[in-house]
Amino acid sequence: MGQVDFDSFQKLDLRVGKIKEVYPIEGSKKLLRVIIDLGDSQRQAIAGISKYYSLQDLVGKRVIVVTNLIPKPILGYVSEVMLLAAFNDEDLSLLTTDKDMPAGTKIS
Repeated sequence: MGQVDFDSFQKLDLRVGKIKEVYPIEGSKKLLRVIIDLGDSQRQAIAGISKYYSLQDLVGKRVIVVTNLIPKPILGYVSEVMLLAAFNDEDLSLLTTDKDMPAGTKIS
């Protein structure tokens, strides 16, 4: 993978989000519709994380999201933000903060 200059990295809008609601997506075994509070707005992510998290485990969780990607239609829903996660062949872990930061806090 190539290097990215600092100016390019700064174009990403990374924020703390708080998961408010989670719904399974009919017809998919792995996708969930995740509603995320960003402080001044709510956005949805369509994420393939149902193998790693139950709906109940996700609600209330603080996560790191990319907020300024071009929205992408997936199975009839529009994914407006991307949840960041660490992933290997066996497990997935959503990125979060080690302190209780408010929804919408900018990551830098």
